[in-house]
This record gives sequence, structure tokens and C-alpha cells, in this order.
Amino acid sequence: MVQTALDMLAGALGWLAGLAVPLLGLLGAGLLALLLVGLLDRDRFRAGIGWAAARGPQVGRWALVALALGAGALAVEVTRRAVDLRLGAQLSARYANAADPAGGQTVQSAPRVSLLSSRTYSRSVALPADVYTRLNLGGGWEALLPYFGNPPSLTVQDLREGFTRRGETLLYTRDVTLQTEEPLGLDTTRARADLRFVGAAGGAASQAGNTYRATFRADYTFTNPRREAATARFLFPLPQGSGTLSGFRLTVNGRAYRASDLSQGSLWEGRVGAGQTVRVSVTYTHQGSRGWSYRLSDRREPLRSLDLTVTADRPARFERYSLYPTRLTRAVFGGPQTLRWQLQDVITAQNVAVVFAQSSVRELLAKAGLMQPPALVLAALLALGWALRRRLPLPPPRLAGALLGLALGFVLGGVLTAYLPPVAALPLGSLVGVGFGALALGRAFLPPLVVAALVPLAFLAAPHAGLLLTLLAAATLLALLRAGRARAV
Repeated sequence: MVQTALDMLAGALGWLAGLAVPLLGLLGAGLLALLLVGLLDRDRFRAGIGWAAARGPQVGRWALVALALGAGALAVEVTRRAVDLRLGAQLSARYANAADPAGGQTVQSAPRVSLLSSRTYSRSVALPADVYTRLNLGGGWEALLPYFGNPPSLTVQDLREGFTRRGETLLYTRDVTLQTEEPLGLDTTRARADLRFVGAAGGAASQAGNTYRATFRADYTFTNPRREAATARFLFPLPQGSGTLSGFRLTVNGRAYRASDLSQGSLWEGRVGAGQTVRVSVTYTHQGSRGWSYRLSDRREPLRSLDLTVTADRPARFERYSLYPTRLTRAVFGGPQTLRWQLQDVITAQNVAVVFAQSSVRELLAKAGLMQPPALVLAALLALGWALRRRLPLPPPRLAGALLGLALGFVLGGVLTAYLPPVAALPLGSLVGVGFGALALGRAFLPPLVVAALVPLAFLAAPHAGLLLTLLAAATLLALLRAGRARAV
């Protein structure tokens, strides 16, 4: 980051050096104009020179303020670009110095339940004797078998086929026993997903973003409706985009079950007595980011009783045309919230889809960094207004020192984002900048310095930045009015 900042600073100084030539040209033209005026009207020229000599020191002092303001703005802009380049390099880097969360937008599909049964299908084909003679098989009847096709092997339990001769007719017979599935709906679904947002890519604290760690727990029940025992199949699909699952456990009627092949999900098969109810529990932990979904539309079957709860420590939004929660509890200004879907006897083609739309760390820091140069200008204007309203002395060199100190705090905040989360790094840097400004101007100028430092920090609460800036402006105006009234009294 230091090398990047130095390169950008060198580029900025080169750009300023490029402006030196036209500025020198303008200065030379101004001096030439003054000489012409002196030749034409010496008295006015002498009076103008005397006025400039009398006010030159004061103008120079305020020029120092402008120079400090420009230097501070240049420093914070170089820092902002260096931080942005560092974050961009981390996101596109092939290697990292810490573990990355291998999770994306997680989609958990509802489980599927079915009853298995066996059915035998028979088929016979009679071949006339002249066909057999024309084929000239010479007794090799089995050579005809490939021409009759093969049944799907995934569901075949038994296959018997062959040729027999009945007089002058050749008879082909095939008996196939297939396994069939009869879909069976769930009686109840009680599921809960707890999402807690953590640090994101690269493992750096400054990368805290849209990555969460989720714990999923669900209890399902289904009943064999037949009058005789049957084989039931329960298939729990593994979530998509979840990365690595940990603590995965599937329990059937209180007994843990471990599948050897999870390519199609966790599959359980077992005999269920007539009218018997089976209780299945599933739990796992994983990492994800940006959103979480529970798919219900894969199979258009009735939902007899669904109770799904999602808790998150970040405000959530919902995908268009998805199921909206039947109950929602959340704080006024964001924070932890609880979403609940309770459905009874419905058939739906919609899914539960929750999205956590928050600005990325890179975007958040870019917005805060763009507001820091205007914050320096605001600090200068507020200090002038505060001095006028309260009749306080404001030496220009001290104001220049305060602006440089505040800019140094902003730069420090940007540097600290490489080691601390933005919500800690930026306020800490602003606090240091306000401290430097107070040392230069005195404690009497703390209010304007604090207001200017709070302007970039408002973007740490991205959804409410506009509200916070409006409240800050109103409080600043009220403070200035009260300061003027106190002076009048």
C-alpha cells in the first residue's frame, strides 16, 4: 500500500508540475499588465503597490490556509485510491494469506419423500417361421435380443427374457420387475436457519462484508398411509452454494444415520409400518454470502404444515415474487431480525428467498473517502462561522495546522483499514484528526471539527447515511444559532 501511495503521490505532483508552466505564463502576463499600468498612470500604480504591500502578509496567511487545504485534500485522495487498489488486488489475488470462506448464495431445497413398491411387466412378441428362416440364424436366437432394447437399469430389480418355439412360431418373452416411487407429502416441517455475519475474503478484518456463518436445523414428519408396511425413501438434498458443511447429522426416529454416498443428497430407506409416523431431524453448519433460500417449488405437492424461521443480525430483503414472511420482527434502524413463514395446507410455486443487500467494504470505503476532501472544506468554513458567531480569534496559521491535522487523521483511518474493520479504523482516524485540530485551534473549536469529522463516518451506516447527514446538518445549524444568541446576550 505504501508503494502504491508513493506512486500515486508522484503522479499527482507530476500533474501539478505540468500546471506550473501555464501558471507561470499567467503570472508573467499579470506582471506585464502591471508594468503597463505603471507607465500609463504612475500615481494609481504607486497606490496599488502600497495597498498590496499593506495587505500582503494577511493575504499570505490565508494563502497558507488554502495551501494546507489543498495538501490535505491531495493526501486523503491519494490514500483513498491506494486503499481502493489494495482491496481490488485482494479480491483478484490468486493467493491469500488466510482462509477464504468457500460459500456463496445458499439454496436449500425441501426434502422429498416417497413410498417404494415393485411391479412386474411382461411382454411377448411372436415371430413367424418365415422371418426366422429369412434371418438364417441357424439356431442363434439370442442374437435378436439387442434389437428389443433395454429397460432403464436404475429401477430394474429383476429381468428375465428369452425365446421359445411353439410349433412354427418363435416367441420372445420378457418379464421386468421395476421399482416405482409414489410421492408422499410431509406432514410437518419445522426448520430454522440462524445467520451470523463474519469476516469475508482474505481473512482480513477490513474485509467484513456479506459473508455469514449459518446453522440449519429442521424436523420433518411423514406417515405411511397404506394398510400394510411399505418401504419409504427420504431424500434430503445438500444445499447448493454452501461450500463446506460441518456437523452434518441426519437422525431418523432418534437414531443417527450416516450415508456413504452424498452425491445426490442424504438418502434414507427403511420399512415403515402401516400408519406409522417417521420423524427425521437434520442439522448442519456452513458458510454462505449475500442470500439464503429454501426451495419449495421443486415438487408441486401440498404443504400441510410449514414453520420456517430465519434469524439474521443484518437487515434482509426479499427476491421479487418470493414468499413474504407471515411474521417479521426487526429493529427500527436495522440490526438483528427474525423472519417467520407459517403455511398450512397450501400448494405454492414460490420459494423463500432472503437477500442481504449491503454495500461491499470497497464501496463503503470509497464513499467515505470521497467525502473527506469536502469535509476538510466544511471544517474550514465551520471554523470561520464559529469564530464569527462567538467572536473568537482565528489565526490563519493555526487554521492551516488544524486542517492538516484533520487530514492526517483521515489518512491514518485509511491506513488502519488494512488492520482493523472499517467501523473501527475510520472513527479512530477521525478521532486522532480531531485531536490534532483541537491542539492547533484550542478546545473552543471542537464542535466544528467534530461535525466535519462525522460527515465521512455517516457512510459507515450506508442505508441511513442521508438521514444521519440531515440530522447532523440540523444540529450544526442549531448550534450556530445558539452561539450567535449567546453572544448577543
